[in-house]
Amino acid sequence: MDEMPPVAGVQHRFVDVNGLRVHVAEAGRGEPVVMLHGWPQHWYLWRDVIPRLAPHARVICPDLRGFGWTDAPRSGYDRETMRRDLEALIDRLDLDRIRLVGHDWGGWIGFLLCLDRPERVVRFVAAGILPPWPSHDPRSVLELWRAAYQIPLALPYVGRRVVEHGAARLLLRSGSTAFSNAELDAFAGRLTGERARASELLYRSFLTREGPAAAAGRYDRPLEVPTLLVAGGRDLAVPVRTLREHAARAALLELELLPEVGHFIVDERPELMAERVLRMF
Repeated sequence: MDEMPPVAGVQHRFVDVNGLRVHVAEAGRGEPVVMLHGWPQHWYLWRDVIPRLAPHARVICPDLRGFGWTDAPRSGYDRETMRRDLEALIDRLDLDRIRLVGHDWGGWIGFLLCLDRPERVVRFVAAGILPPWPSHDPRSVLELWRAAYQIPLALPYVGRRVVEHGAARLLLRSGSTAFSNAELDAFAGRLTGERARASELLYRSFLTREGPAAAAGRYDRPLEVPTLLVAGGRDLAVPVRTLREHAARAALLELELLPEVGHFIVDERPELMAERVLRMF
């Protein structure tokens, strides 16, 4: 699928960043709000949020490295490289400080930017992701089963085949009833070839490098950016107990738990996400 799905008022352009041709969807005017998607989605994640924010802000929705219509190089799928991609994009767009929103891995990348370069972020809204801090609760090891789905995705050569043969569609469909067939096509249809390989490398990097580094405390430092973390009580990937532990440890982190919502919060409750973003910003 090469044609971009339509969203009223959205314009598209490509920006050269760190040797990548990065696709950016934009709408509205005003203070910049940068919104980052996760796996297995792309900028179209924000299709129902953009029209609600565009009357109040300049909404900027890039496709991350290896996703959507951005280039998919053979390396660089660790979140720190993707954080550097984000900061370089901000520079290329001549933005000094931004309001930041991130779902799933986009939320992890957002946390890294807030921890590494807090002066670049005014406020942050994260959704469907744990902060990259280690848990101090020994019971957290009982939650490791939640990451089991990542193992086949990360296996060499197997991961890309799993993605190409329907893993993304299956995950979206099983994770939420919010998706139409056309929306499933819009997301899963982009995860073929080099982008399926990018998904494999993304998860392998996390399981072999970033996850262990996070557990060992690599990112365990104070959060200096006011942050709202929105989480679904039915999100199988994110344990509520650990969310509450992290929120209790970070003075600038506010947790909002939605008991009846799953992982794909933005798709299930776009009006709520837009309202929370406007409230924060």
